[in-house]
Amino acid sequence: QVQLVESGGGLVQAGDSLRLSCTASGLTFSNYHMGWFRQAPGEERKFVAAIRSTDKRLYYADSVKGRFTISRDNTQNTVYLQMNSLKPKDTAVYYCAAGPRSPLWESTDETKYDHWGQGTQVTVSS
Repeated sequence: QVQLVESGGGLVQAGDSLRLSCTASGLTFSNYHMGWFRQAPGEERKFVAAIRSTDKRLYYADSVKGRFTISRDNTQNTVYLQMNSLKPKDTAVYYCAAGPRSPLWESTDETKYDHWGQGTQVTVSS
């Protein structure tokens, strides 16, 4: 049984930092591309960042470039999202997702991810 468990969310002030973690079990982590998505109240879930399994190539949404950093530790089956200079508009539930290594994988496409975590709330106050 595959499980993705996020942690690290919380309530912070604008300008603060948070680091989210997502630990996977039940799958061969190094065979999966990993992504972070977020969903704000009343909005659709949106892509935030992704890291490829093979060459660790990074992908970011324009809204977080220069502020967020995604990384992974294959020895710990964990993907991280370091979030700096947080803004109130970053408030959302953050989800990690695992997508199998495939030529069809696209970092921003939710349908290319097979497994999802339960989400962790990030709230940024002004």
